[in-house]
Amino acid sequence: MAIILGIDPGSRITGYGVIRQVGRQLTYLGSGCIRTSVADLPTRLKLIYAGISEIITQFQPKYFAIEQVFMAKNADSALKLGQARGAAIVAAVNQDLPVFEYAARQVKLTVAGTGGAEKSQVQHMVRTLLKLPANPQADAADALAIAITHCHLSQNVTRIYEGKLTLACGHLI
Repeated sequence: MAIILGIDPGSRITGYGVIRQVGRQLTYLGSGCIRTSVADLPTRLKLIYAGISEIITQFQPKYFAIEQVFMAKNADSALKLGQARGAAIVAAVNQDLPVFEYAARQVKLTVAGTGGAEKSQVQHMVRTLLKLPANPQADAADALAIAITHCHLSQNVTRIYEGKLTLACGHLI
C-alpha cells in the first residue's frame, strides 16, 4: 500500500491530489487547491510551501509526484512556475519524501490515452478512474492525474529509486 501526493504547481493556484494505491486498486483520499493570488511572489511561495507541508502532515504520503516545467511562451510565467515548483519540492524533501517528476504530455497520455488531451478529458478520466461523483476542479484533477500517472509507472520507477532495479543504456536490467 502506498499513498501518493500529486502536485500541479502554479504561482497563483497549486492543485493537489492524494490517492492510495493497493495493488492495482486506486482510492481517492482528497484533493483541492492552494490559492495564493492576492499576495506578492515571495508570500505566494511561502503559502505554497506551508500548504503542501500541511497536506503532507495530514495524509502522510509515501511518494510525491509533481509536473515537470514546460516551455512557456512567457518567460516571466515560466520562471514563476519554476519557483512554485521549487517551493513544493522543498516542502516534500523537508519531510523526507522521494520526489518524482512527470511531463504534462506523459500525464495526459497515461490518464486520457493521448498526450494532447484537453483539460475536460483529463477531468472526465480522473473522475472515471477514481469513481468520483463529479469532475474535480481542473487544477485538482491535474494533480490527481499526476498521482495516477505515478501509480501506473511506479512499479519500475519505484524499484529503480529503491535500488532494486538498474537502468543501463535506456534499458532495465
